[in-house]
Amino acid sequence: MVYKVVGRYTRPLHEPTFFPITRGNASISMSTYLSEQAFADLPLHNSLLDGLRDAGFEFCTPIQAQSLPLLIEGQDVAGQAQTGTGKTIAFLLATFHRLLTTPPKQNWTDKQPRALILAPTRELAIQIAKDAQLLNKHAGLRIMVAHGGKDYEKQRNELKNGVDIVIGTPGRLLDYHKQHVFSLKFIDVMVLDEADRMFDLGFIKDVRYFLRRIPKPEDRLGMLFSATLSYKVSELAYEHMNNPEKVQVAPEKVMGDRIEEGVYYPANDEKVPLLLALLKRLSPERSIVFVNTKHVANRVWGYLEGNGYKTSLLSGDVPQKKRERLLERFQQGEFPILVATDVAARGLHIPEVSHVFNYDLPQDVEDYVHRIGRTARAGASGTAISFACEEYVFSLPDIEQYIKHKLPVLNAADEQLEESKPPAKTEPKPANARQGQKRSRPRRKPKHKTGDKPAK
Repeated sequence: MVYKVVGRYTRPLHEPTFFPITRGNASISMSTYLSEQAFADLPLHNSLLDGLRDAGFEFCTPIQAQSLPLLIEGQDVAGQAQTGTGKTIAFLLATFHRLLTTPPKQNWTDKQPRALILAPTRELAIQIAKDAQLLNKHAGLRIMVAHGGKDYEKQRNELKNGVDIVIGTPGRLLDYHKQHVFSLKFIDVMVLDEADRMFDLGFIKDVRYFLRRIPKPEDRLGMLFSATLSYKVSELAYEHMNNPEKVQVAPEKVMGDRIEEGVYYPANDEKVPLLLALLKRLSPERSIVFVNTKHVANRVWGYLEGNGYKTSLLSGDVPQKKRERLLERFQQGEFPILVATDVAARGLHIPEVSHVFNYDLPQDVEDYVHRIGRTARAGASGTAISFACEEYVFSLPDIEQYIKHKLPVLNAADEQLEESKPPAKTEPKPANARQGQKRSRPRRKPKHKTGDKPAK
């Protein structure tokens, strides 16, 4: 396979190789899709090489091998690669190296950040921060993550006390900046992750707010990484970056090579029995079922629980702390199945997801790519099964046009569709602590002062 790169560093790589590695103290044995470029052969700061060695990273993925030489030289990069191929490590290493080898800007104080990393979702921001702490073991940089949903004052105070690298979502950081909690005048590295998702979620106005207030492109290092580089994203890059090199790893391949895809054409009332039959036959150790709405998510969760499958539920209205606990328990294997809306389609690195089920076909073609990208990560293989039902089958032609291949058709008649048991009941969600609780005694009538008469 040839990895095409537009820029000075255009060169073919050798055939991909699978290297067994061990990551961190957890000693999790895994394989990853790597190039022959070793991190040790790059002119990275010694503390970063030590951190990589401790984390078990020895060889670069293709996107890292092609982008890091440019970034180390101070060249802006707009990068595209398949999801799960190591874009986060690439821009974190470049950010750390820049801060460790470049003097701060004039008049800088240690209260102000020198690097800003924007992510579209809080889950992605949290994941980036975890990877950053992994690499920061020997670098000693101050890193904080800011996102909505919790810890408003805690995050505000941490940012006010001084950090080197700020990782966060646009909304929360915009709030803090307008309160003058931190300054953008000394930013030396700007990273925009999943830029196309910023457009989709309506954050691009906030993103432009930051891009127009940090130092000029020629006075900083700029990076933009995404699984897709649309025209509007490329326009954003060239408007706010310093002549960025466009790095594309196998751009003609939208999908990963190790994902086995297929599509069923069930009637609406066949979808639950078909999903149950597939789960029974395939017995996936860890799988994600994607749906389009919260209402359907609750319904599918209920049927899975009612039929003996331990399942967690993730949608946009789940509070942040509970969301983090659910994801942690899913990653630890306590729940083998996660039912999710597209809030989980991007940015979450959940290892060893063997199967993705599109219970509802997404109406946005790019969401299909990011959904099934939750499997076959870091060199593993995976299976993606979609249901083209009566309601969403019209999305299929656009999806197939976007991914540039037809999905193999699977026959629902081949599955043993069994009648499902009644769904489990979801717990009610009271608006406050008192709502939904029975009173232990009747409400007392108010007492009246002597001489007062109750109103008629």
